[in-house]
Amino acid sequence: QVQLVESGGGLVQPGGSLRLSCAASGSLFNIYYMGWYRQAPGKQRELVAMISNGGVTNYADSVKGRFTISRDNPKKTVDLQMNSLKPEDTAVYYCKSWRPYYNIEYWGQGTQVTVSS
Repeated sequence: QVQLVESGGGLVQPGGSLRLSCAASGSLFNIYYMGWYRQAPGKQRELVAMISNGGVTNYADSVKGRFTISRDNPKKTVDLQMNSLKPEDTAVYYCKSWRPYYNIEYWGQGTQVTVSS
């Protein structure tokens, strides 16, 4: 069993930065893929960024060049550095861990990010 706890959300002005962090409990963190998703009101949840257990990253086109995902296996954390934030980045951000091909996945409770002047 894995538990995920997100932190770092909040209110920021357009052009500003935030850093989200996801802390995982349980064992074998290093074998899980990790990702950040977001869901805006009235919209479907979408993948923002992911990092494989080997450190390969992938980003949604809308955040490329602005967001950076990273993981620290000894600390069991995955972070999302968000720069040049836009109002359209406003959403609840969720951390997810999963094991491809094993149908195993876990979600955090989400953290609100609001970009507004």
